[in-house]
Amino acid sequence: MSAPPAADLSDHQALLARYLRPGTLQLGAPPPLGLYIHLPWCLRKCPYCDFNSHEAAAGGHPEARYLDALRADLERALPMVWGRHIQTIFIGGGTPSLFSPEAIERLLADVRALLPLTPGCEITLEANPGTFERERFRAFRAAGVTRLSIGVQTFDDARLQTLGRVHSRAQALAAAEEAHAAFDTFNLDLMYALPGQTLAEAEADLRTALALAPPHLSVYHLTIEPNTVFASRPPAALPDDDLASEMLDQITALTGEAGLARYEVSAYARPGHRCAHNLNYWQFGDYLGIGAGAHTKLSFPNRVVRQVRWRDPAMYMEHALAGRAISNDEEVSRKALPFEFMLNTLRLKDGFELELFRERTGLPPSAIAAGLAEAVQRGLLEQDRSAGIVRPSERGFDFLSDLQSMFLT
Repeated sequence: MSAPPAADLSDHQALLARYLRPGTLQLGAPPPLGLYIHLPWCLRKCPYCDFNSHEAAAGGHPEARYLDALRADLERALPMVWGRHIQTIFIGGGTPSLFSPEAIERLLADVRALLPLTPGCEITLEANPGTFERERFRAFRAAGVTRLSIGVQTFDDARLQTLGRVHSRAQALAAAEEAHAAFDTFNLDLMYALPGQTLAEAEADLRTALALAPPHLSVYHLTIEPNTVFASRPPAALPDDDLASEMLDQITALTGEAGLARYEVSAYARPGHRCAHNLNYWQFGDYLGIGAGAHTKLSFPNRVVRQVRWRDPAMYMEHALAGRAISNDEEVSRKALPFEFMLNTLRLKDGFELELFRERTGLPPSAIAAGLAEAVQRGLLEQDRSAGIVRPSERGFDFLSDLQSMFLT
């Protein structure tokens, strides 16, 4: 690969110097570091999806050029994470399983050549249950992937069509069986509160998923997000809040009976199968994001910064190959840090140690003391003072948005 223009290198040196300048925060050792890699193409854009995903053209996606751009992006980012080990890798999208196993192998080889990985590094790949992708599962494992996350959403063929999914119930069942055979651990994504869905139908969907014995299950409430097809043309007969709440209670009860413990607001796992990459997000750890529209959060001695890559895939490739993959970067303000920390950590059922707040934000626990006191008084939060642990109560978990908003300044 040819060297970037000198101006590009000086731009990156100036950016790093800005991150390393003195400041009022005093952060300790940097937190664990994950790597997120965004592969933005899919076969069809789902009407509920607000992710940065793009339908692949009839001729496919520019696989080789995109991999070149990812490597260039990662090379330019190295000074930001110099000396740090990657704890986890998550390859998301889009539909990353549209990329060939050879491409995933090359991608992971590039990562290993540039960054040190911790022993046993969790490497997750998002996949669709379609036959085309399923036939690649064993090759993805051979390429270095250790964990699949399969986007089932529902096992009801009619609702799969409503959601714009390109797979069938039969393909979803076969994908789970293949994942069992090819991987030591995997995740199934399921959605509830679907258009026209009854409580009994939601139960049948969940029981089908649990019968497949997934080590990890992620269950999400269908939400109508802005700038989606569903936002402009809302589907009919969406379950109301009371019915959706009944569905969630049912999910929690049945997953518990099946041996999956709820450890995060939307995540259930058997012992030893929690998603380490997502846990790092929720514990306000660091992550480097490369790829179109990828987000980054990095800690430096005196500040926490966020970056965003160019969102449009073509524009991202052009800029990344020229050494300018970052479209936006900003320092997280001292005032915003408490809310950002609490927004993530309160998603965890076991909560967090107060000392973690100091380590990850550089702020004293007194910065959140007023919010903690009010949340405890309102029964949304529990505080174990002897152990220094804060966790959401059952009521707090049910009204998580209300609890999180109490830490907005």
